[in-house]
Amino acid sequence: MDQHLDLIIRDYGIWTYAILFCIIFLETGLVVTPFLPGDSLLFAAGTFAAIGSLHMEWLIVLLSVAAVAGDTVNYWIGHAVGPKAFTKEKSRLLNREYLERTHRFYEKYGGKTIVIARFIPIIRTFAPFVAGIGCMTYLRFIIFNVTGGVAWIVLLTMGGYFFGNIPFIKQHFSLVILAIIVISVLPGIIEFLRQRHQYKDVGQKSDRNHQTKLEA
Repeated sequence: MDQHLDLIIRDYGIWTYAILFCIIFLETGLVVTPFLPGDSLLFAAGTFAAIGSLHMEWLIVLLSVAAVAGDTVNYWIGHAVGPKAFTKEKSRLLNREYLERTHRFYEKYGGKTIVIARFIPIIRTFAPFVAGIGCMTYLRFIIFNVTGGVAWIVLLTMGGYFFGNIPFIKQHFSLVILAIIVISVLPGIIEFLRQRHQYKDVGQKSDRNHQTKLEA
């Protein structure tokens, strides 16, 4: 990423900001582009800002706007598509009840979900879309959207700004980016395993109760 961004800065100059804006906007704004670089791009951009190739103030302002705007577009796409898709009451996959459950979940936990999802690759692309499908109140969504978006941009770019040019990190830039991605994904994996363990425990308890009733 550092090598590619270096070439972009050399070839496009000030238009680099527009390219970075588009990448961050598309990565957060369209569910079909979760493969675009997010964390690695922000960290690399901060690294180049530290050596004067990019202006940190411009990066934070422009990319924060891109992140917030991307999630907002994604939300409204989900809001427009979701209710139309979930029209059948008895459908197994597109059940209206599922939509209502999603709405209740996002009204209760959605704010925290929107903020945390910003730091988890792929999940951050789908979180605003699902929030829109679940009809999460827009005022509630936009508050956490701005909070999470600005925090994501500032933390990642500032991380690159202060640590990206340390000799060890420069020599092992790809490994550092990989470590950032792994750390970002780790909370989601832990939560998934925890929920799965709880589900298995509930299932085993239910089986034991059923077996006890049969024996009785």
